[in-house]
Amino acid sequence: MSDQMASPSTAGRVKLRTSALRAYTMLGALIIIWLFFQWATIDANHPYGLFLGAINFSKLLQQTAVTGVLAVGMLMVIVSGNIDLSVGAVVGLAGGIAAMTQGWGLVPCLLLAILVGLAIGALQGSLVAYINIPSFIVTLGGLQAWRGVILKLTKGATIPVELPFFRSLGRDFIDPRIGFGLALIAIVLIILTNMRRSRARQRHGLQATSAASTLARILVPSIAIVGFIFLMNKAGGIPIPVIVLLVVALGGAFLTANTTFGRYLYAIGGNPDAARLSGINLKRYILAAFCLMGALAGVDSVLHTARVGSASPDAGTLMELDAIASCVIGGTSLMGGRGTVFGAVLGALILSSLDNGMSLLNVENWAQYVVKGGVLVAAVGVDMFGRRKG
Repeated sequence: MSDQMASPSTAGRVKLRTSALRAYTMLGALIIIWLFFQWATIDANHPYGLFLGAINFSKLLQQTAVTGVLAVGMLMVIVSGNIDLSVGAVVGLAGGIAAMTQGWGLVPCLLLAILVGLAIGALQGSLVAYINIPSFIVTLGGLQAWRGVILKLTKGATIPVELPFFRSLGRDFIDPRIGFGLALIAIVLIILTNMRRSRARQRHGLQATSAASTLARILVPSIAIVGFIFLMNKAGGIPIPVIVLLVVALGGAFLTANTTFGRYLYAIGGNPDAARLSGINLKRYILAAFCLMGALAGVDSVLHTARVGSASPDAGTLMELDAIASCVIGGTSLMGGRGTVFGAVLGALILSSLDNGMSLLNVENWAQYVVKGGVLVAAVGVDMFGRRKG
């Protein structure tokens, strides 16, 4: 059952859906993490802290974008009751092929990376949906197979990215004036959405939202957007990978929350037998989820290869675990049927914040792994505890 259908939690006269309560909890945890690292990075050169400075925050969001794009695709696969352990290897393979085919021109090499990811997603999705091989086994095998393919193709060599525009996709920024334009568009959409919501409530005879509540729904995100744009412009503008993540996240949110495709994915993951008896073609939608995952892995391979500046046989190692962890931290159930794109991206931001902050503090690698593992287990534990209480 999807988050949209989750039962509300009641505290006095204030009612919050379980999904909303979970989102607020994760947002609170993220704010605590940010405040801690901002305090911990105070020194003589940075009297107010380094972590939330414009330059470091821009780097943090670029790091988040690479994990976040994968997390959006992984969410759709997990919501349908499956898993994809091969996406890290697919990122490495697709990125390597893009780097190897730069001589064909910019558009062909970038398009080929996405097509490679899509083809792999279609192959693995077909094995899961039509041959009934468990997705864990199919993608575990893919993790090994695709890593072997790129090792063979590159002969173990690292291939530099030579096309300037290719490199710019992972490192450059959009013009600050465009950033302000996007902010204006976003604020107008927020206003229109709230006006439409109020009219819809009146049309259906529901109690109208108070003026104060409507104003808060407009002002809070608008102020956050303007503040975000000012901060990014101080660092040179919004990074291109962040724009890609926003487009992917908005598209994924629309697919999962506002389309038949999304509702069917939740139904399949929540109760596949009931979904089948309702006339849903399980095989078709599971295949589509894996194809989307593969295509987004191809997009992510472009961002990652451009950001690093080269393609190597071990590129994308452990990315699948970061994508899965992002979804789980964001409230996605590994049993399927529950999760949101917002939660998955929020989980990616939490993981990237931990990575970035601990790196700034020169925390040893072994300790970083321990902390991230502990956060993952704690997030699932808190979620399970909250659901039992609910």
